[in-house]
Amino acid sequence: MIHSPLSDPFFSTTASSTATWTWHTTDAAGSYLTCSVLDRFTHGFWSRQAYPHTPWDLTPIFAKAATTYRVKQVHGDRVVPCADLTPVISSELPELVDADGLWGTQTQQALWTCTADCTPVLIGDVRTGAASAVHAGWRGTSQRIVPKAIAILEAQGSQHDDLRIVLGPAIDGAVYQVSAEVGVEVVNALVSDWVSLDSVMDQVGFADRDRPESPLLSDPEPGKVRLDVRRVIVGQLRQLGIAAEAIAVAPHCTFQEPDRFFSYRRTGEKFVQWSGIVTGLRSY
Repeated sequence: MIHSPLSDPFFSTTASSTATWTWHTTDAAGSYLTCSVLDRFTHGFWSRQAYPHTPWDLTPIFAKAATTYRVKQVHGDRVVPCADLTPVISSELPELVDADGLWGTQTQQALWTCTADCTPVLIGDVRTGAASAVHAGWRGTSQRIVPKAIAILEAQGSQHDDLRIVLGPAIDGAVYQVSAEVGVEVVNALVSDWVSLDSVMDQVGFADRDRPESPLLSDPEPGKVRLDVRRVIVGQLRQLGIAAEAIAVAPHCTFQEPDRFFSYRRTGEKFVQWSGIVTGLRSY
């Protein structure tokens, strides 16, 4: 059998198999999705029905007292604190900071990210109430933006066992065709043994047959592969020591569900859906 780094014992893209996902309907802005893994936090992944509402409109639906924060996403790996941002206090936007993630430790900070095929990642600390919202496309994932957000929260006092991470609706690997070069770049952020294009192309078939959780699948077009960015992110989290039960992946694909989600890959249109999390824990 061909050796593959995916057969190494440390490699896992397994997330929670018991997470519960719930759709909520609002009168003003359509529906949004929540996950039981983040049930201690006010949070949600909004559908296309919320368009053209913005975080300024959506925050009061979650928490009327929360302050709204967002960034100008640039497909990088910068994660900034709310303390460095100007809050959104009206429908007129302040000057936005270039970044793809934000974090906060004070209560009632509503952190927002937007996506249209990339992965929205919401992170919460069930001990401190700190939170982070991250936009993770293939470029940000290749730069390990989600592990960097985790490292920042840990520098503020968070611990692995207290973190809960949920990956929202995004394009599924089964339909996300990319160049083999992109596949190499992203997977190298997870499995450093795959350092060459040839080794990736040689082992994609192996991954299809023997490791169904592989982030890379074969594609019939020469020089192309199918890439599951969310599996790469989960693999990065598992390598950090985050338990599978603390990670959840939404069972929805933006590309394959046009009634629910915008997809840039499907239509080429620059429409987005918003995802948000509010710092501070729910009281029961």
